[in-house]
Amino acid sequence: MSAKSNAPVIIKRKKVVGGGGHHGGAWKVAYADFVTAMMAFFLLMWLLNATTEKQRKGIADYFNPTIPINRISGGGEGSFGGTNIFSERVLAHNGTGASARFPTEEFQARGATGTDSTREEAAAAAQAETALREIEETLNARGGESMASRGLMRHIVTRVTDEGLIVELFDLPGRALFEPDGDTPTPLMEALVQLVGEVFALAVNPIAVQAHLRARPLVAAESVAAWELSSRRAHRSRQMLEATGLPPQRIQRVTGYADRKPAARDPMAVRNNRVELILLREVR
Repeated sequence: MSAKSNAPVIIKRKKVVGGGGHHGGAWKVAYADFVTAMMAFFLLMWLLNATTEKQRKGIADYFNPTIPINRISGGGEGSFGGTNIFSERVLAHNGTGASARFPTEEFQARGATGTDSTREEAAAAAQAETALREIEETLNARGGESMASRGLMRHIVTRVTDEGLIVELFDLPGRALFEPDGDTPTPLMEALVQLVGEVFALAVNPIAVQAHLRARPLVAAESVAAWELSSRRAHRSRQMLEATGLPPQRIQRVTGYADRKPAARDPMAVRNNRVELILLREVR
């Protein structure tokens, strides 16, 4: 046997490392980060769409490290509703940061200077509505005291609008408020204005006076200027109201509308001859 046959056998095994290149796990981490970022972006878009401006302001204030105490509340809707128990010089009040117009030191120490303008405005509007309704009921009650008063009420229609209490005095067939084509009031008009003036004296609201006319045929329209006549009747009604004892300073507006705003469907109906005495809502 030769010497070669006794040589040791050497076996070489090649180590193959798998998962190189795109078969590794690093891409999974990057993909997870991307999915997380997309989820955060989706939540941000949903939050912007599902919240109000006041709520977004509150969230921004919470994450803003430069404003530890914000003067404007985020408008919370929980137990306190955005209010606090401290003085207005420390924190905002009632979700708006509003305060009393003339706060006292005592109220500030108690933290009692916060106001809610929305509730105050709603309460004032409700109070004004109630006052106008009471005036309307008083007028209707005065009109039913006697047979003569009930006859006057046939010429009166009242309604409460956003402008105020409108008392509408109007003509009926054969019973006019003014002499034809003039501003001379009839005894009927004088009695109606006296009745309304007594009721308006119970309030302090400003007053507006408006006069309207019915449309006339073209042949007769040239005899009297509708604009001039309605203006004269409005001013005559104002003078009659002042004669009942109402202060002239309460008259805020006197207007003649000619035949531009008919009350009846037929523009030439006598029902369109009317005077509107308005007890305005705003008190000046």
